[in-house]
Amino acid sequence: MGFIDSYKHLEKLCGELLNDDRRLSAYIDEMINTPAGSRYVHNWDNDLKTLKHYRWIRNQIAHDPECNESNMCDPEDELWLDHFYSRIMNQTDPLAKYHQTRSKTKASPVHTHSIPSDINHDKSISKPKQHYWGIVCYVIIVLIFFIWLLNR
Repeated sequence: MGFIDSYKHLEKLCGELLNDDRRLSAYIDEMINTPAGSRYVHNWDNDLKTLKHYRWIRNQIAHDPECNESNMCDPEDELWLDHFYSRIMNQTDPLAKYHQTRSKTKASPVHTHSIPSDINHDKSISKPKQHYWGIVCYVIIVLIFFIWLLNR
């Protein structure tokens, strides 16, 4: 396929997955904004660093006349992007693994994402939601409990 084609393929999936026009950047931002992702998912930091690096390479190729696939990429880069695409489809990408791990330790996951029905009818990853409401609710419950204890 080539690096740029593999990048576009992954970027399109991320845009549809997260319902965000920023596509791969939205996926990267979701990883950056996920609390303690590296604590729960093996290779979280490596995946994040690699995605950011490939986004930088794509931007260099797109905007710098002296940059192209032949002087910026190795065949392994294309393979990594294709493999990451497969990981998303198989729910073994960092965000899916994080949500699977967190849902085992909590009654409900903080946020999840799902594969659009036109991409894959058999598999699903959960759709991202803001995790702040869960934290806010938890803090409110703890505060109510301590107020109750003080008034006993």
